[in-house]
Amino acid sequence: MAEALDPAVPDDVEHLAQAVLQAACDRELMLATAESCTGGLLASLLTDIPGKSHAFERGLVTYTNEAKAELLGVPATILEHDGAVSEACARAMAEGAIRNSHAHLAVSITGYAEGGPGQPAGLVHFACARRGGPTVHRCEGFGAVGRAQVRLKALRVALHMLREALDDLAAAA
Repeated sequence: MAEALDPAVPDDVEHLAQAVLQAACDRELMLATAESCTGGLLASLLTDIPGKSHAFERGLVTYTNEAKAELLGVPATILEHDGAVSEACARAMAEGAIRNSHAHLAVSITGYAEGGPGQPAGLVHFACARRGGPTVHRCEGFGAVGRAQVRLKALRVALHMLREALDDLAAAA
């Protein structure tokens, strides 16, 4: 049970996090996160599960453009031209997390939890990078379901992406 986040995290999300951590432990792989709109919620979940959290190497919460550039090396051209909520930024965030960690897999989350001018509510970009391998992107439009729901839905997607990457690594071995 994810003690600090219980009962805020739905059971299916917790079970998925446990499965991701177990798969990482079984393969002796380390995970990292690069989060924006989820504000470290995924890192918190992955470190709150007893007995498996050692598979989590680090989490980077990069809420501002400056943080994305400084901590993850997201190029200024991406932030200026594509924006912080874009495929290019999500990919650069995940790849920056791999580059700046000892992790084998890193997932990034960047989006709009709430809407605004030119900011569609619930638009979230994800990327999962693998050391020495390809980076996979996914975009979801969750809609104006509220900040908490966007964040929970983002957790599900990011965990599914990590699980798929772990399964791909197992199949390739």
